[in-house]
Amino acid sequence: MTGRPYRQTARAEAAEMTRRRIAEAFVECWRERWFDEITLDEVALRARVSVRTVIRQFGNKEGLIAGFIKYLAPEVRERRTVAPGDIDQAIERLFENYEADGDATVRALAQEQRHPALGPMIDAGREGHRLVASLNFAPWLDLLPEPQRRRALDALVIVTDIYTWKLLRRDMGRSEQEARWMMRTLVQSVLAQFAAGS
Repeated sequence: MTGRPYRQTARAEAAEMTRRRIAEAFVECWRERWFDEITLDEVALRARVSVRTVIRQFGNKEGLIAGFIKYLAPEVRERRTVAPGDIDQAIERLFENYEADGDATVRALAQEQRHPALGPMIDAGREGHRLVASLNFAPWLDLLPEPQRRRALDALVIVTDIYTWKLLRRDMGRSEQEARWMMRTLVQSVLAQFAAGS
């Protein structure tokens, strides 16, 4: 009798590992392709499973988006969260994420209207970005009364947004070092402005 629960647990763990591997394979495709170019066949190939397994675990590409939100979005938020008040580290973590996935994120945002299925993934990113900003800059934000706190957080979300990175790195062609300096300067300006009572 003792062997059955163990086998069931092992099967459940194996299934969970398979689901995670499929979600990671989907993200690999997402980094390289437009959403409508991603196929279940390619996801299955990268995950080293059959297409039937992908369908059984996630159903379709919308299900794969749900898999990203469950398995990978929390890890992105965790990597971007630093000790409250450490501006340099906060910018560093943001840039690590943006340099790796920024182009794919901008591409996903460009498809938001064409593919409503991307909505939950994009919403999770927006919510995560705001949450991380509220945590990383809490020593300043928590001193402010409402609605100044909300306005300050709005400003911090904007100056650390993916589009700010895109403007600096892609549109203006600034080096990563220059872009980090500019984003840090913008963050410090927002914090100083609100600390001064604006």
